[in-house]
Amino acid sequence: MKLVWVQSIPFRKEVVIAALESGADAVLVEGGMSEKVKELGMMKTIAPDGDLQPGRDVEIVDVNTKEDEEAAARVPIERLVLLRMKNWKVIPVENLIAARGGVVVEVTDAVEAKTMAQVLEKGADGVLLVSDDPSEVRKTVGAVRDLSEKIGLVTARITEITPLGMGDRVCVDTCSMMEPGEGMLIGNAASAFLLIHSESIENPYVEARPFRVNAGAVHAYALGPGGRTNYLSELKAGSPVLLVDHRGRTRPAHVGRCKTERRPMVLVRAEVEGTTVALVLQNAETIRLVRPDGSALSVAAMKVGDEVLAHLEEGGRHFGIKVEETLRER
Repeated sequence: MKLVWVQSIPFRKEVVIAALESGADAVLVEGGMSEKVKELGMMKTIAPDGDLQPGRDVEIVDVNTKEDEEAAARVPIERLVLLRMKNWKVIPVENLIAARGGVVVEVTDAVEAKTMAQVLEKGADGVLLVSDDPSEVRKTVGAVRDLSEKIGLVTARITEITPLGMGDRVCVDTCSMMEPGEGMLIGNAASAFLLIHSESIENPYVEARPFRVNAGAVHAYALGPGGRTNYLSELKAGSPVLLVDHRGRTRPAHVGRCKTERRPMVLVRAEVEGTTVALVLQNAETIRLVRPDGSALSVAAMKVGDEVLAHLEEGGRHFGIKVEETLRER
């Protein structure tokens, strides 16, 4: 997820409140102002006495010339680089994105923030908004957050549906409302996932719960932000998760609650590009996969030959982090 920082120099309470309420990641303030920020709410500060400190965590570079750009490229990779662009903007940013990661660019409004977050398709890793207008703070955070990173989805064909008897399954209740066609990527293997639909569809059995994904058995992997995975059994309140729609658009969310309960289970296998994708799900009408057109397919109505959306990855996992290794999971 792209970083959004907001500058409040001199300190302006209204700007900091707007940053807090809109979900910005940090506020840049003068030394001695960090405590004033934290009196208003939990928010990281960038300051000599802040959570992120210039010269230690962040290198602030004024870019006026090619030499300034080259100096920014030499900053140790463990530090973020905050670029204050003076006379020219896009070309130095493109060059630095190509040369290194951890690039945050100073902007003055939401339009400029959106441009910088999309430079070279990948975009800068974040922006710092310099504005005294609280409404511009809200617009900028919203504009950057709406830039969805996409994930590759492929069509898989169902090859097996086998009831398994009782098992423990996990309902993931997020802090976000999901739309039809949106859910989470869950899989038996850390390299092959099925898109499980949220409970955002009205039905005669229970009320719709658009914040929920009935994700599957406790052992399954959930694909999260940054390509990391977690076992469903590991998720808890506050855990980051990744929401995905049928077009591959993603957005981060957080778990509000997880419910693990004993229920009848079913094994679903599908084939795609010579790869088997498998998952154990609760055997119930309200558990659905996602068809290529975004419509939902209930486990109860599923049959061999039906098409659903899947995601494939290469390599294995080490404590949830993707690594390049040979690994087979069956």
